[in-house]
Amino acid sequence: MEALLSFDGLVALVTLTVLEIVLGIDNIVFISILVGRLPESRQAQARTVGLTLALVLRLAFLLGAVWIAALTTPVVTIPAVLGMDAPFGLSGRDLIMLLGGLFLLAKATSELHAKLEGAESNQKQAPPLSYSSVILQIIILDLVFSIDSVITAIGLAQSFLIMAIAVVIAVAVMQLTAGSIGTFIHRHPTVKILALAFLLMIGMVLVAEGFHVHVPKGYVYFAMSFSVGVEFLNLRYRKTSKADPVELR
Repeated sequence: MEALLSFDGLVALVTLTVLEIVLGIDNIVFISILVGRLPESRQAQARTVGLTLALVLRLAFLLGAVWIAALTTPVVTIPAVLGMDAPFGLSGRDLIMLLGGLFLLAKATSELHAKLEGAESNQKQAPPLSYSSVILQIIILDLVFSIDSVITAIGLAQSFLIMAIAVVIAVAVMQLTAGSIGTFIHRHPTVKILALAFLLMIGMVLVAEGFHVHVPKGYVYFAMSFSVGVEFLNLRYRKTSKADPVELR
């Protein structure tokens, strides 16, 4: 408690909370796209379950900080091939990032395919998913994003209380904004395509990090912010000019 009430503790709490909220954007986008494939009566419930699981996993991983630290130890060694100077080791975290990135790439690609093929065949929407399938996919990505979130928290703060409070606040913000963000994404087709493109980019970043290629998060979030800004201008232009919404053909 003393660490939290100190000036350094408060600075660490504010900084970590902001970072956790930014890292949670990935979760919100993915969950919003997935629950949009459910009947409207079950979307709010699935969204709540998904974000609650995100909170539970983050807190569980914080309690298992020692185990998280052990995930950086190589568990698989790739022999020196294709011009590599030495064998290449993959840790448990690397494998999780690789599998999560590949899953995200496959999921975003399939969603884009369903969206575009559905538009081409004049279907109103892609085939619905089952509730259990949506929850399972949310759990898989919650696992990946939670690992990344907790490693960031451990690197910035040494107090479990500070890390736990930051995570709870971040998930609470996600819970409050997920509904409106999801509604906005599904109301504007071009925004949904942009969101899926973000998931493709995040998937590539996860795969790269799994192979120890560090991609500065600042570049990723700047690209996302710039794209959102351009799309916002497009939406404002279409609204002010009273033009019909752009439809995929």
